[in-house]
Amino acid sequence: MEEPHEIVLDVATVADATLLSNLLELYAHDLSAAFPHVELGADGRFGYDKLPLYWSEPERRFPFLLRCDGRVAGFALVTRGSPASDDPSVLDVAEFFVLRRYRRSGVGRRAAILLWNRLPGSWVVRVSEGNLGALPFWTRVIAERTDGAATEHRHPGHPHAWRVFSFASS
Repeated sequence: MEEPHEIVLDVATVADATLLSNLLELYAHDLSAAFPHVELGADGRFGYDKLPLYWSEPERRFPFLLRCDGRVAGFALVTRGSPASDDPSVLDVAEFFVLRRYRRSGVGRRAAILLWNRLPGSWVVRVSEGNLGALPFWTRVIAERTDGAATEHRHPGHPHAWRVFSFASS
């Protein structure tokens, strides 16, 4: 029987900015399949303008690196406040990315649970209906984590509607 992987969610520091920026390029490339307006810039990069805010607004933005057996496996970017909620204190999964090599192995599920355990409170997870891999993942993981107690509603969006999950984590 194979040993379970060690999954760690580390707080990303400003020293990790280049690493996160590089991972965000892979993430944006994946998302470009669901969001046709996501395009490369003239420099050949997608870019992520909000990344510096994760260090200039530490009371509102929380960056994490995901590691599997000591190797970088992805990231999570969390904000306090969400475009899908009127509650300024709600926690929002702004971005969540697992490298393809680690998908469908339980790494993302365990990382999400570590994230919710690390930051207890009210949560919102927004998923584009065009993100065909993410929607079943989040539906399953949130249902498992909350024993089906999460609420879900549909929010209009372009080019796809959004599914918005809300729940509490303690």
